[in-house]
Amino acid sequence: MIPIRKILKPKCFLVLFFMFSISLLFGCMQVGPKHLKSERSDYNVAIQKTNDEQLLLNLVRLKYHDTPLFMEVQNIASQFTLQNDIGLSTQLQAGAKGIFTPDASTFVEEKPTLSYSPLHGESFVKGVLTAVSLKTIALLFRSGWSVERIFKVCLQRIGKLKNAPSASGPTPKIAPKTGKFFKSVKFLRELQVQGGLNLTHRISNGESQLVINISEALKNSLPAKKFARSINATAGETSYVFGPPSTNDNESIDIVTRSLLGTMFYLSQAVEVPKKDVDEGRVTRTKTETGEVFDWNKITGELLHIKNSLNKPDDAMLVIQYRNHWFFISDSDLISKSTFSLLAQVYALQSGES
Repeated sequence: MIPIRKILKPKCFLVLFFMFSISLLFGCMQVGPKHLKSERSDYNVAIQKTNDEQLLLNLVRLKYHDTPLFMEVQNIASQFTLQNDIGLSTQLQAGAKGIFTPDASTFVEEKPTLSYSPLHGESFVKGVLTAVSLKTIALLFRSGWSVERIFKVCLQRIGKLKNAPSASGPTPKIAPKTGKFFKSVKFLRELQVQGGLNLTHRISNGESQLVINISEALKNSLPAKKFARSINATAGETSYVFGPPSTNDNESIDIVTRSLLGTMFYLSQAVEVPKKDVDEGRVTRTKTETGEVFDWNKITGELLHIKNSLNKPDDAMLVIQYRNHWFFISDSDLISKSTFSLLAQVYALQSGES
């Protein structure tokens, strides 16, 4: 047998030491930037996706009259540990002085720590139940959102025009009316597309007001005249002032916004429920004045459509599983994706301080 000391010659140790040093130096130089680049993007995508899934889940819950719950990611701490391994494999043979193979390896071990917390307490509940402010309505408009989409989602009433106020809570049994309201906001959308509409917020006599401004060039246009008639206002004006019903300004027109929870209840009517659940009474069946089953697609069809399937869909932008079914928004449904994104912004604005 060949003594091991004859195999492990000094040059072997030099080779191993050199390999270990290079491995350690290379690992230290790369582990920071390399993993910050990849892991930050991964966490960003994961948080955004799970936030959207949580919002979709709560819409489905509200459709079933179940209690919604929001969980917030409070903290993410990710620790990376650099590990260097070095080894020497030998093969002893009779008549040979020694055959050896040095090897070294470097790998990174990640140890993430995530903290979750349910959103509750007075401040959060107030944010959820407080009506969306007129200042927020103006902010959303200036952010580039369609005035038609904003008003349909966030408003319950303009003057005498009602936008399904009964849908701001659990699914009503009697079909709400929205026809005149929808026509009115379409006139505003036409003016917006032509570049002749602007929304501003102001405080007058201590009261919050929303001002709809129509450009001089379009104040006598057909959409402007039809909008004025729809709210029983004088046609040909360049501005129309709206305020809460309690305002002391007799010149302003009443306007009522929804709360965040009311907005979610309203959009939960876009959830397509399995026929079995409807037949078994797991959801409220809304009916018209003549006793026919009401089609909620007449109200939410141009805003949002949440489908369901027994099998997990392949073309979903967003999907969650609930009550043994998959509920999802199709990736090609741009209208639904836009409305859902608007809802996410309203949620962030209303609950952000919690």
